[in-house]
Amino acid sequence: MFIATIFTLLITSCNNTNTNKMEKSKGISKSSFGTADGKEVFLYTLINSKGSEITITNFGGIVTSWVSADKNNIKSSIVLGYDSLSGYLATHPYFGAIVGRYGNRIAKGKFSIDSVAYTLAINNGPNHLHGGLKGFDKLVWEPTVENDSVPSLMLSYLSKDGEEGYPGNLKVDVHYTLTDEDELKIEYNATTDKKTVINLTNHSYFNLTGDVSNNILDHVLQIDADHFTSVDSTLIPTGDITPVKGTPFDFTQPTKIGLRIDSVMGGYDHNFVLNKTDASLTKIATVSEEKSGRVLEVFTTEPGVQFYTGNFLDGKLKTSGGKSIGQHAALCLETQHFPDSPNEPSFPTTILLPGQKYHTVTVYKLSVIK
Repeated sequence: MFIATIFTLLITSCNNTNTNKMEKSKGISKSSFGTADGKEVFLYTLINSKGSEITITNFGGIVTSWVSADKNNIKSSIVLGYDSLSGYLATHPYFGAIVGRYGNRIAKGKFSIDSVAYTLAINNGPNHLHGGLKGFDKLVWEPTVENDSVPSLMLSYLSKDGEEGYPGNLKVDVHYTLTDEDELKIEYNATTDKKTVINLTNHSYFNLTGDVSNNILDHVLQIDADHFTSVDSTLIPTGDITPVKGTPFDFTQPTKIGLRIDSVMGGYDHNFVLNKTDASLTKIATVSEEKSGRVLEVFTTEPGVQFYTGNFLDGKLKTSGGKSIGQHAALCLETQHFPDSPNEPSFPTTILLPGQKYHTVTVYKLSVIK
């Protein structure tokens, strides 16, 4: 959600090439991925019975690749990600990462709990974004392989009271599971010893063609949301819950992303208010791409989703094949509570109390229509 600094980085994602490697067996494997903050970083490879392969690093909980076959049996990654840790240690737009403590924006980096004011880093125009200067995306998490037969990885982290300005010692664990139905299930849990705010999400960038030479404007999107949160010029919600009907934000029926994007200043980077009325796991969005035949369905327990169209990707980053990653080369569907909820009492609360358990689940399910 922000412009990356100018340098050339090698990126593994979206290289539309046949895979000539021998098929690996179902399960989970571990390899070294370098060091950060004096700690060893690993890359975990999850493989299901279909041969789909997801790689995750315990640095930032980042999904670095998701390799699967399209309708022509060509394997490629549908997410953007670097091929080495050095890319993630430099400035990048949150490719594939866990973001927190508070995903999305908090106005002017300020909020209050019980009349106690808290001040956070300003790192996105006049606002606070994605947990601050060193949010959850830039930390080394403690990894645990949970189940080798159903590939599953747990990452844990203790965010100490005052870290990045947030109150409370927050214990967090995030579970990643790759099912045989080509579902990436992400489960978030947290507890605190002091009243705090929390809003966790995953910031994967998807391109279902598997090739960044193709932008995502021809991808077809449907979101089960009759309303969205209107924003000001700095992308902070105004507090208004606005109907999508008759606007470029109406994705209640399958619609090409590029059809009305020019009517949205800067492109889509907005929170959609989902029609779901409870915290059950519900399908809330579907993305499809005709040439590859790939279909991505999104299920979540959350009340909102941030739809972002890679507006700040500007071609300065390169794939490992030398292809520029230009504007609208990928899209994000970040399941979440609403932006700036700590300052909007009418929004669903993001307050977590001692003795409560924060628990959300999101599933990204991939299929192919031949």
